[in-house]
Amino acid sequence: MSMIDALIGEMEQEANATRRMLEVVPADKLDWKPHPKSMSLGQLALHVATVPGQVSGLMKESRIEPPEGNEFPSPDSAAELVGALDESLAAAKETLLTFDDASLMETFTVASGDHEIMSMPKIGVARAIMLNHWYHHRGQLSVYLRMQDVSLPSVYGPTADENPFAVVNA
Repeated sequence: MSMIDALIGEMEQEANATRRMLEVVPADKLDWKPHPKSMSLGQLALHVATVPGQVSGLMKESRIEPPEGNEFPSPDSAAELVGALDESLAAAKETLLTFDDASLMETFTVASGDHEIMSMPKIGVARAIMLNHWYHHRGQLSVYLRMQDVSLPSVYGPTADENPFAVVNA
């Protein structure tokens, strides 16, 4: 199995948990923030939906400048979140399939002028920024949702609201 196959397999598996999380985002709470410095629930949910496609798109480059500002778009509705995830996953898969194991070892650099901020193999970008960063924000989203008293779906095991391991007696 190639590194690409493994990355795509993990991304597709994790997409199921991400989809379940996005499906419960309340439409009437998209503007809610736990703190003035925080993203809104809608901004965070849309970020979670779009991370794979955005990060894999960056991997096409060998060097980028850091983005200016830290603005995150808001969705127009909660209904668009799952569609945004599907588009992001399709874009990520399409991009990842253009790589082979050798090209994943090429260096990716974020630099501002002559100042290097970060440099790592593209496989590191895929693991640390595309996948781990995605999981981090999905966990953050679960906290936002809990703070809004939303029933949380199972991700890696039972939540207080859902237990995929429970035996159902018919």
